[in-house]
Amino acid sequence: MDHAAIHDLGRHVGETVTLAGWLYNKRSSGKIHFLIVRDGTGLCQCVMGRKDVTPEEFELGDHLTQESAIRVTGTVRAEPRAPGGYEMGVSKLELVAEAAPDYPITHKEHGVEFLMDNRHLWMRTPRQVAILRIRHTIVESIRTFLNDRGFTLVDPPILTPSAAEGTTNLFETDYFGEKAYLSQSGQLYMEAAAMALGKVYSFGPTFRAEKSKTRRHLIEFWMCEPEMAYWNQDDNMRLQEGLVSHVVQTVLARHQAELKELGRDTSLLEKVTAPFPRVTYDEALKLIQEREGRDIPWGEDFGAPDETTIASAFDRPVFVTHYPVQAKAFYMKPDPKRPEVVLCDDLLAPEGYGEIIGGSQRQDDLDLLEQRIKQHKLPEQAYGWYLDLRRYGSVPHSGFGIGLERTVAWICGLDHVRETIPFARLLNRIYP
Repeated sequence: MDHAAIHDLGRHVGETVTLAGWLYNKRSSGKIHFLIVRDGTGLCQCVMGRKDVTPEEFELGDHLTQESAIRVTGTVRAEPRAPGGYEMGVSKLELVAEAAPDYPITHKEHGVEFLMDNRHLWMRTPRQVAILRIRHTIVESIRTFLNDRGFTLVDPPILTPSAAEGTTNLFETDYFGEKAYLSQSGQLYMEAAAMALGKVYSFGPTFRAEKSKTRRHLIEFWMCEPEMAYWNQDDNMRLQEGLVSHVVQTVLARHQAELKELGRDTSLLEKVTAPFPRVTYDEALKLIQEREGRDIPWGEDFGAPDETTIASAFDRPVFVTHYPVQAKAFYMKPDPKRPEVVLCDDLLAPEGYGEIIGGSQRQDDLDLLEQRIKQHKLPEQAYGWYLDLRRYGSVPHSGFGIGLERTVAWICGLDHVRETIPFARLLNRIYP
């Protein structure tokens, strides 16, 4: 590599370096061109005077189109007013590839649908680059946190013969004459892996065929799903709050510039440290009644407005625990002290972002699990292997799933999850 990165220019003050990137914007004042160059790591103002380059290069600078690929050579100097705090005095300009003059995403306001139609180009803007860099760090910090605690990454299948939580919201496909589904969760497979390796996690794409148009939902999204043998629900929640605290503090430490680009109020994120408050489902019902005057029938799950009301009572994520059995999945273990509720939690993010984690202690009793499968009218044959986990050495175990895109949306302070993933799959969108 014979070029410098823009985010490293502070190490090259007074030196002559070459930048390889694209023309983000430009302006001219007759004798000087101000070329704003991006290279994926940042923006740099490159100042090109007529007397500092050849006439051909100066003419080239005058006619460069937005997003043309260029190499720029010059001397780096500190300039607090410039993007990134540094600028370059240009001594050489080279055209790598000229962009067509009709680049669709100009430096003005565009509608969301237009931007989504041009997502492959919208990704180049500073805001989208900032989001995707933060997403990368969130993924890295989740993996590091778990790896450092002795977890093993295990990859579950994407095509499955059965569902983790019923087949009503699954994408069905033909598998050589048999029905198969795109995975909605790797959890059941992680339970099998935990019986082999102790502490495991998966991290991959999941699919929900939900006809939802809310700002919280994607059709295809990514989840990390840890599963731990011999861990109870209290152990499970301690891991969750430790993980989320670690992720948030890592982003704060590494991405102040990106969070500033997004206009994020970081004072709200600074409060995200473990332990997190905990309320039971019953306490949450009372809180909603007190704050909103709404009575929710006992046994119903919470909707997005309910989650927002609950979370608004706290300045950091809050656990809601002990949901009614009928509101949760078949594999969750009932509380031995109160069998009508299960040992579970939803972790609700502040600021109206809703559930980012769902977790529970799993049912480890074979007979009771068989009863639950029958009650949910699930195909027993498809779950034969899952029941084997209780036949051969069953132990108490627990786990959870953390949704990557909702976590990114919350930490970045975004209005909609469509910006949290490189190419969003929505109810009305599978292009590009």
